[in-house]
Amino acid sequence: MCWCLMLNGFIGYQWTEDGTALTLWTFRLSSLLIFGLMFFISIATFKEVGSFSRSHPIGLFIMYFIFNPFCLLVYVVLQIILVVNTLDEYWPLGNISFALVFFVIGQVIQIFLSDKICDAIKHYVDGVFFGNICTLLSVMMIYKYWDSITKEDLEFSVGGKGNVWEVKELLNEDDEFAPYAGQAANTIGHAGVSFANTNSQYGGQGYPLQQQHYPQQQQHYQQQAYPPY
Repeated sequence: MCWCLMLNGFIGYQWTEDGTALTLWTFRLSSLLIFGLMFFISIATFKEVGSFSRSHPIGLFIMYFIFNPFCLLVYVVLQIILVVNTLDEYWPLGNISFALVFFVIGQVIQIFLSDKICDAIKHYVDGVFFGNICTLLSVMMIYKYWDSITKEDLEFSVGGKGNVWEVKELLNEDDEFAPYAGQAANTIGHAGVSFANTNSQYGGQGYPLQQQHYPQQQQHYQQQAYPPY
């Protein structure tokens, strides 16, 4: 996860286009390679293969306590540089700060306070539970940060941004739906009141307003007597 997150930090610098085959397969193959390496080190340390030893798990310490924090540190530094030099606002830095704080708190609880929590709660819950909650909050804040620096309207957006509508092309007058683009409402109510010139928000954008007149229907409604309201 840390390796994939670090690679994702380089996407903002346009080293390759996001969503292309090169980017996706770079993520997949490199993440698979890192996963296989960490899996091999874990099994080799447990089975004491070669120079790996359970009493001195140097390989595990390097992968989990040096390599992973290094990847996270590179990601945070890259995003800080990206926000400061590219964006006009610094609010996304708050999301990154919260994510970093939650992650550090989770690791401290899981590594240093797990035994004390387990003894205090009579072995019902240990520090792993609270550490995972803090890690989940950290991931949520990273997603919130990514949502705040993108312009697209996401399906599961967690921000307060409105919908971003983009007009691809104007309607052609020969199109069958063109007459409805700027049509005015010319409606006669039951009390004989005309609601004309109620243009919609699409009126006046180069489409002629086409008013339809119904003299017989209008005369029919005007002849009917309705009591005043």
